[in-house]
Amino acid sequence: MDNVLFVVENLQGEIAFFRELGMELEGQAVVEGESVGRLVGFTGVRSEIVTMRTPDGHGRIELDKFHAPPPVRTEPVNTPVNALGLRRIMFAVDDLEDTLGRLRNHGAELIGEVVQYEHGYKLCYVRGPEGIIIALAEELGNSDEI
Repeated sequence: MDNVLFVVENLQGEIAFFRELGMELEGQAVVEGESVGRLVGFTGVRSEIVTMRTPDGHGRIELDKFHAPPPVRTEPVNTPVNALGLRRIMFAVDDLEDTLGRLRNHGAELIGEVVQYEHGYKLCYVRGPEGIIIALAEELGNSDEI
């Protein structure tokens, strides 16, 4: 898999949110025209697409802001993690508590609790400002913290 696409309304806000996870802006473009419309099944398409790369360079996300046709919300912003479909993407982080604090400054909310899974990981689910769910995973050494 090369990337995951998220359709968003606040493109700049989502760029800032994913930068807090260490992602880097790789590219940005406006896409429109007949071939784009044929690809996505719409006429008169115009959107801004941003590609962001993970720090290791192996993963990417695309953020897509549609100007025409306007975006359509098909489910509530606070859709639960057990709803059918793509629910979250996971990021490995060095310091989960620090990352969570920085993401909260961009409107992120903790979904459940920060938990320790066995002795290997500290984990949590976070809902971003537009409802995008991400998981944070901090690998623990032989620590029993939490």
